[in-house]
Amino acid sequence: MVATVESGVQTLRNYVGGRWVTAEASSTQEVRNPATDEVLARVPLSGPSDVDAAVVAAAAAFPSWRATPPQERARYFFKLRHLLDEHREELARLIVSEMGKTLDDARGEVQRGIDNVETACGIPTLMMGYGLEDGAARGIDEEVVFQPIGVFTAITPFNFPFMIAFWFWPYAVASGNTFILKPSEQDPMVQQRVFELIEQVGFPPGVINLVNGGRDAVNALLDHPTVKGVSFVGATQTAAYVYARAAANGKRVQASGGAKNAIVVMPDANMDAYLSTIMNSFYGAAGQRCLANSLVLPVGEAHDAARERVAEAARGLRLGDGLEPGVDLGPVVSATARDRIFAAIGSAVEEGAEAVLDGRQVRVPERPHGYFVGPTLLDGVRPEMRAYREEIFGPVVGMTPAGDLDEAIGLINAAEYGNAASIFTESGAAARTFRYGVETGNVGINVGVAAPVSYFPFSGAKRSFFGSLHPQGRDAVRFYTQSKVVITRWTGGDRGTVTGVGR
Repeated sequence: MVATVESGVQTLRNYVGGRWVTAEASSTQEVRNPATDEVLARVPLSGPSDVDAAVVAAAAAFPSWRATPPQERARYFFKLRHLLDEHREELARLIVSEMGKTLDDARGEVQRGIDNVETACGIPTLMMGYGLEDGAARGIDEEVVFQPIGVFTAITPFNFPFMIAFWFWPYAVASGNTFILKPSEQDPMVQQRVFELIEQVGFPPGVINLVNGGRDAVNALLDHPTVKGVSFVGATQTAAYVYARAAANGKRVQASGGAKNAIVVMPDANMDAYLSTIMNSFYGAAGQRCLANSLVLPVGEAHDAARERVAEAARGLRLGDGLEPGVDLGPVVSATARDRIFAAIGSAVEEGAEAVLDGRQVRVPERPHGYFVGPTLLDGVRPEMRAYREEIFGPVVGMTPAGDLDEAIGLINAAEYGNAASIFTESGAAARTFRYGVETGNVGINVGVAAPVSYFPFSGAKRSFFGSLHPQGRDAVRFYTQSKVVITRWTGGDRGTVTGVGR
């Protein structure tokens, strides 16, 4: 049983050592539907003792799991992939109910998570080392093997409550490590369902564990001496904290932070072809994506057309409950987030930005208690304004005209963030100049959301990423493994024959 039920509202449980367990911590937090304000569940705010129980279980499972051949470990992921595919619609609807994005967005999120499970199925190839006969000297061979390290953990955010966990744990576990997932306390229900499916797969007890909680659980994971490494996605301030505290405790860390992603629109951009992808990059998931584009830098004469086309398209977006057909823009995740976004819009207007569209003025009569922010377009946003510099993480787009491509690239590179940037142009020369010079980890050329597929790393630069090896694919496998160099010499090995061995 994954939850206890009190007054009609379930209290979620942790999954530790192959069993569903009640957290020792007595405090809980409500999980609310952002479209209706309905209480869906209570999540326990686990403490150090709950974390320690999960770490102990994971550490006990490690020796046997590490000794399991990679091809056998991969078979568990083939089973998991099948179960996730069978339940993809149920999982997508859970995401919408507790996070707020539209059903189409949620379906895409589920597919991206499944993609990572599929990639992890290739672990026998992804973990391969390399070697060289006579590599060190005549008769001395040298090779590298990649070995699992132990217990790892991931602390994942609210905006992709399903997908982002799969950037991490499939690669860690397929590589022979054991794992503890700490999902966001704002929308943990979809991971409860995922772990029911994990239980059906039959992973050995302790190989993969779930601990719900907030700051206390995070600090306990960062400090626990048995945890070898930490993966994190969230705000930059928190990413820097996680990186510093975990690294000070001798752990490996990959910590993805915030963003202020920009789109450059050149005068020759084909807006007819690309307007829909531009709009999705602005307002998809109500702007609550780490790859959402919250700045548009129209170059030269592109400004007037870009402003007109974006405003016109944004006015046509339908707000509402993401489970309802025809809804383009759902609520933001919480009332607190809504109020913070409203304040950011007000601050921008006070600083002199023009509110071409003001999302504070929207109403959704059929969902009067939902946390809705309408699509917002602010023109004349200057680099010194907060709306230009700070990540708002909502459906708010600032427009900052640039005189030429070099100025636009300079504006992007001057920012503290370096998550992603995109350019829309029909010029190969402009696209190459942009690709070569822009200082971001992910780059889109006529692509609005520059999201790498599962076998490429999800990159990031500057204060958008703390660490060296990124999530997904081969980078993830390298993060979760230790390279071991083996140098071998045998007496007589340089003569090419061995006494007593027949041919």
